Amino acid sequence: MSGEGPDGAKAVRAPYAGVARSLAAATPAEMDAKRREAEVLFRRIGVTFAVYTEGGDPERLIPFDIIPRILSRGEWDGLARGLEQRVRALNAFLADCYGPRRILREGLVPADLVLKNEGWRDVMEGFTPPGGVYTVISGIDLVRTGADEFFVLEDNCRVPSGVSYMLENREAMLRLLPQLCAAHRIAPVSHYPEELLETLKSLAPPACHGEPTVVVLTPGPFNSAYYEHSFLADEMGVELVEGADLFVRDDTVFMRTTAGPKRVDVIYRRVDDEFLDPKAFRPDSHLGVPGLIAAYRAGRVTLANAPGAGIADDKAIYPFVPAMIRFYLSEEPILNNVPTFMCERDDERTYVLENLDKLVVKLARGSGGYGMLVGPHATAEQRATFAERIRTKPTDYIAQPTLALSTVPTLCETGPAPRHVDLRPFVLFGKGQVRMVPGGLTRVALREGSLVVNSSQGGGTKDTWVLEDDPPMEQRQAPGAMTQSLGGMSQTLGTR
Repeated sequence: MSGEGPDGAKAVRAPYAGVARSLAAATPAEMDAKRREAEVLFRRIGVTFAVYTEGGDPERLIPFDIIPRILSRGEWDGLARGLEQRVRALNAFLADCYGPRRILREGLVPADLVLKNEGWRDVMEGFTPPGGVYTVISGIDLVRTGADEFFVLEDNCRVPSGVSYMLENREAMLRLLPQLCAAHRIAPVSHYPEELLETLKSLAPPACHGEPTVVVLTPGPFNSAYYEHSFLADEMGVELVEGADLFVRDDTVFMRTTAGPKRVDVIYRRVDDEFLDPKAFRPDSHLGVPGLIAAYRAGRVTLANAPGAGIADDKAIYPFVPAMIRFYLSEEPILNNVPTFMCERDDERTYVLENLDKLVVKLARGSGGYGMLVGPHATAEQRATFAERIRTKPTDYIAQPTLALSTVPTLCETGPAPRHVDLRPFVLFGKGQVRMVPGGLTRVALREGSLVVNSSQGGGTKDTWVLEDDPPMEQRQAPGAMTQSLGGMSQTLGTR
C-alpha cells in the first residue's frame, strides 16, 4: 500500500507508517464495517450536499473515506508559507485593479481579462474595504505530483466552501477510530470557527463601536451549501440570516430581532455577488438586502468576501498569479502553477486543438467539475465536440497537461486502493494577519483512474492529518490501533 506517489508505487511514505501497520492488521470485514459506520454517522449528523441538475431528491450524503490523508509538519509549513504569499498577492491584485491599475498599465495582465471579466463589479471602483482586505476567506486547491511537488490548481476567492466537511471529517475520525488518532500527534483543526470569527471581527468597519455584531448571510435552505452555512454560524455563535432578516436604514444595516432592530457590523456572506443587493445588481433578486452596497461603500458594514473578488480566481487570470507575486511582493513564487494554455491565444489554441487527447480542458469560469474534458479519458466524439466549442468561443476555455498526480490509499469495496486527491486549505486574511489551521479539505476521486474529485461528480472527502512529529516508537509498533477502534466503535454505533 502506497502513501502518496505515482500510480503503482509501493513505497510507504514516512508519515503513513503507523496507519499502514494498523491497516495491515485489520481484516477486510472490519474495514468494511467501519466504512458503513461512517455512513451511518454522517447520515445521523446530516452532513449533506445538494445537486440540482439531475432531478429527484437533490440531497446527497457526501462519501467519507476513513483512511486519512497525511502530511508531515515540514510539508505543511512549506505549503503554509506559499499559501500566505499567494493570498497576499491576490488581495493586492484586487486592490490594484479596483484602484490605480498599475499591473494593467504595465501590461503584465491583459486589461480586457480584468475589465471585461464577468466577475468585475463597477461598484468596487475607487473603494477600499475595511482593512484593505478583499479576500477574507480563500480556498486554494493544491495537487501533488508523483515527483513529490505541490502545484496550485485553482484559487477560490469568492465564497469558497467545504470547510465544514474538514471539521466534520476530523470529528468523525475521532469518534470512529479513537485509538488510531491517539497513536499520532495530529495538529488540531477544531479552532477554525474561532479563528474565522476573530478574523471577521478584526475587519469591522470604523463606524463600529464596541463588540462587532457578525452574521452569516445565506441564500436559504435550498442552497447546496446550506449545511455549511448553518454549521459555521452555530460554531461561531452568531446569527444565521437570510436577506429578509436584514434591512438598511441611513446606510446602516440592521437585523430584525424579537427585541427590535440590532445593528450588524460584519456580514460573512454566502450569497453570490449578483444577488446581494437588488438596487446594485440583479433587481429581481429576493436573496439580498436592498441598499446593502450603499451601506458597504459608506463604510458602515463589512462584507466578507468583497464583491468583485471573482476577478482574482478566474481561470483566465490564474496563469498570471506568479507575475502578481513578483510585481506586488518582489518575491519568487513558493508554490508553482500548473502550466496553462489560454485558448484565446492563436498559437496556444492551435496546440490545444492538436493535443486534446493529452490535455484537460476547463471552462475559464466553470466550477464543480462541470464543463470539463479530461482528454486521455474522453472518446473521440467528446474531443471533437470540445474542439468545436473551443473554436466557437476560445475565450471561454483554458487547457492544462494531465499531471502524473500522486495517489493516497483509499478504502474501496475491494479494500485499500490508490486514488487521486486534491487539497483545499482555507486561508483567513484579517487586519494585518493571515491565519490557517493545519491541513484542509482533502477531496478524493473515488472512481478508479478518475481525476475529478468534486462531490457533485462522484468524489468524496478524507480527514487531513498534519503530524506534529513522528509517533512514539511503542505507538508506531502497535499495529492494533485501528483494529481496537474498529471493534470498539462497532458496538457504539451498532454496525448492520
